[in-house]
Amino acid sequence: MKHLELFAGIGGFRQALELLTKDGVMSFQNIGFSEIDKNAVSTYKSCYNPGPNELELGDIVAFTSDSNNILRLQNFDLLTGGFPCQAFSMMGHQKGFGEGRGQMFFRIVDILETLKDAQLLVVEGTLYPLLTRMKNEGLLSYRWQESTGGPPRKYYALTPDGQLLLQQLNEEWHSICHSIEQVTHIH
Repeated sequence: MKHLELFAGIGGFRQALELLTKDGVMSFQNIGFSEIDKNAVSTYKSCYNPGPNELELGDIVAFTSDSNNILRLQNFDLLTGGFPCQAFSMMGHQKGFGEGRGQMFFRIVDILETLKDAQLLVVEGTLYPLLTRMKNEGLLSYRWQESTGGPPRKYYALTPDGQLLLQQLNEEWHSICHSIEQVTHIH
């Protein structure tokens, strides 16, 4: 899967996806990242050594202000973004969307809407390609069943490998939740 990482920081989402790739769970390739903090960018580049085909978007506000920039992005399957939370946090001024950093979420929306308007992204049409990809990777099987109310229906089920992947993802999720609880002392 091709991945675009926005508000990358030092690459938290990328690290998780690279671990999934390394463990053979799924394969991810990063096609680009955005980050404005020069120290974070330096750390990101040091950790991941972005290749020549990986686009450094820089300031996402400047990048998304020109829709041609968005239209020149490589195709991607997954967009992640750890947009700044200070505008919503009790540690910040809690101005939410009324603060510049609170508006960063809408840069994700800008990218998705621009690609959808150009018919380069069809959000509603991503399910079946994903199911096909998972079937091809041996994670799903399917069967056709005749329907009395229309055309035959396709029913999907997890294979044993798919069930194992689901179990691994659930374990990872619980581990992440536990870590967050430990850091924030929320129980």
